[in-house]
Parts: sequence; structure tokens; C-alpha cells
Amino acid sequence: MDGLVEQAAHQVIGAPEEELDLALDTGASLLAASAEQWPEVSRAVLVFAERTVARAWAGGWRPADLARVVRRRLGPVHQALAVDLVAAEGRRHPAATLDRRWQEQLHELSTEVWWEGDDRFLADFAQRHRLDRFALATAVLELLRTWSHLPPIAPVGPVPGAAPQRGAGAGRGESRMLSRIRALLAKAESTEYPEEAEALTAKAQQLMAQHSIDEALLAAARPAEDAPAALRIGVDNPYEGPKTMLLDAVAAANRCRVVWAKEFGFCTVVGFDPDLDSVELLYTSLLVQATSAMQPRQTGRSRHPGTADGGRHPESASRTKSFRQSFLVAYAARIRERLTAATEQTTSDAAAGRHLREDGSCEQLVPDERLLPALAAREEAVDDTVGRMFPKLTSQRVRVSDGEGWAAGRAAADRASLHGRAGAIPR
Repeated sequence: MDGLVEQAAHQVIGAPEEELDLALDTGASLLAASAEQWPEVSRAVLVFAERTVARAWAGGWRPADLARVVRRRLGPVHQALAVDLVAAEGRRHPAATLDRRWQEQLHELSTEVWWEGDDRFLADFAQRHRLDRFALATAVLELLRTWSHLPPIAPVGPVPGAAPQRGAGAGRGESRMLSRIRALLAKAESTEYPEEAEALTAKAQQLMAQHSIDEALLAAARPAEDAPAALRIGVDNPYEGPKTMLLDAVAAANRCRVVWAKEFGFCTVVGFDPDLDSVELLYTSLLVQATSAMQPRQTGRSRHPGTADGGRHPESASRTKSFRQSFLVAYAARIRERLTAATEQTTSDAAAGRHLREDGSCEQLVPDERLLPALAAREEAVDDTVGRMFPKLTSQRVRVSDGEGWAAGRAAADRASLHGRAGAIPR
């Protein structure tokens, strides 16, 4: 039965686009033809998928990347199937052989081997999602084709079972400082008082900057043990360009670099491990606040056409694409200014010997002359790593065509506090 699955899969994977429908129909019919052979087909599909997923890992892809590609190109059934196939391949790797971010991605995807036996997988999956054999076989082949056509990309960490990379955070738990930051952000999230939220989030920002400085000084004593790492953050439409600008603003303030892979809907962020954690927290929070601030009740632009006060379009002006595009570009630009200023102030204080403790209190220490050279060395190491990972880079411009959107975006950025929620920019 392995040969049957390989035959169908290779026919679909190798089919030119104009012949794909015929290849899918032929392959799915071949796999789904016999109810008696369905259990054997099920086992063979998992064997073939395991090899496909393992090749993706070797090509630099990670669990969240494979799921993101499927979400962008295929449908919900394919997405559920992708999670299960990643879980099936994951049986080969004990948790101890996976780095921290790999484990976090598996947790976020809720990967689980829920089926009783591999011969039951397809039948149980079909029952869960109310599919007949032909429909499920078609989905399997479409998914395998999508994954098999992925090109190699720059790796951002070790594959399962490989030795952990220096600086990649493999096997490391969350630091006490980052736990404290998360606690502050959670409290800011839950409070009903804006002033309290502002104070809590401002404290979290300060701790992030101090945490980066502390790590730089520790690493200065053991430079051979510390190196830049990388992670990928999904950046999808709509308004993927301005979202990438916002991520770049957050990354730059935390001494990281961003490279955008527009085709695949993600950015690679390169930096030292503690700074990468800060970037991920901050970006998610600011994106949520931008979403909220763009609503008509926030911008005050909910007029309709035909009114005496100048409405423009059959829909509220605050909902036009040009407004939202300009809003987000301005928001990102102003956030860059705010975060850069905050980083510079914290660095200046640290150079003068003022140290922020985890509990938020401040202590005066003897200035450490290693600090500024250590920070400069880390920035240089990040630039060198980006150059090795991405030897050919180009820049891209993002247009602004709505002046009111620009003004509203800067005003919203001035009001932004850094609380950590998940959300999406509305269309």
C-alpha cells in the first residue's frame, strides 16, 4: 500500500498547474477506491507525510511555518490535517530534543496524537470532519503537494534532535525578569483604570530594556557562549506592509533586525534571545492597540456620504483602505520614535550606574565601562548574522495616501500602552 500512496502523491506533486485537477481526481480515486484497503492507506499516508514533514524541517521550516502556509493557501480541513500530520511526525522526537520555541509552537497549534492507531487515522479524521473518503484523499494530496513545493529557507533554530544552537534558548525556561514583565502586562490588561494600566505597562517597558542590558553585561564575560538567534513572526494581509513596519520599529528599539518574506507571510527577526522575547511581546500588544484605535469611535471619523460635514464614500471614511494604510504607517513611525527614545534613556541611565531591579525599584551602582562596548558588539553581531542568513536583501516602500489617517495614527501611537492581547487588523 505504500507504493499506492507514493504513486498518487508523486503524480499530484509533479503535476503542472494546468493538469492538477485531473491528477488530484485520479490520485484521490486511487486512494479512496476500496473501503477494505482504507486502513492500509491510512498507515501509508502517515508514513509518507512523516517523510514530507521531516524534509521540511531539514529545509528550515518549523511547525508554525507549515501551519501558516496551509492557512494562507488551503482551507480549514487542510489546516486540521496539517496539525495532525505534524503531531504524527513529532512522535519521533522526545520533548527534551526540541528547543524552547519549537515546543511553544507545538503547544500553540495544540498538536496531539488523538487517534487510537495509524490504521484508524483517516477513518477517524473523516468522521470528525464529516468527509467521505474521496474528499479526504483529495485534501491529503493537496496538502502534500503544498508542503513538497516549499523551497529551503534560512533556519532559525536547530531541527529536532540536533544540538541546541548557542543563543537559541534551547531547553531554557523563561527568565524571572520576563515572567515579571508578563505579570505586569497581564495586570495592565485586566485593570479598568487607564492610569494604572499606563503605569504598569511603562514599568514593563523599563524592565524589558533593563533585562536586555543585564544580559549584554553577562554575555560580555562569556562571549563564546552567546550568539544571535532568530524567530519568525507571522505578518498576514490586510496591510502587511505597515504591520511589518511596526514590527521593524519594535525590533530596532530592541537591537534586533527584521527580514520580511512577503510570499510566505512571515518576518524573520534576528537578535539575542532575550530581545527576541521582548519583540514578540511588544509587537503583539501594539498591533492590538492599533486595531482598537482605528475603530470609528476612536478616530471620530464615522460620517456618511451626503452629510453637510463632508462624508466621502458610501462607507465610513475610517473604514477605507487608504485611511487604514496611512493610519498604520503613521502609527508605526511614531511608535519607532517612542521606543527608540525609551531605549536610549534606559541605556543612558544604565551607563551612569542606575539599575532597575525586578521589583521596579532603582539602585545606584558603579558605572560599568563594559556596557556601551558590549551593546555595540551585540548590534554588530546581529548585523553579521543577518548578512550570513540573507546575503541578498532589498528594501520596500509603503505609500501614504490619506493625511487624516496619518494624523490619527500618530495620535493613537502617542496614546498606546503596551498591554499584551491577541487580535487582528479588521478589513
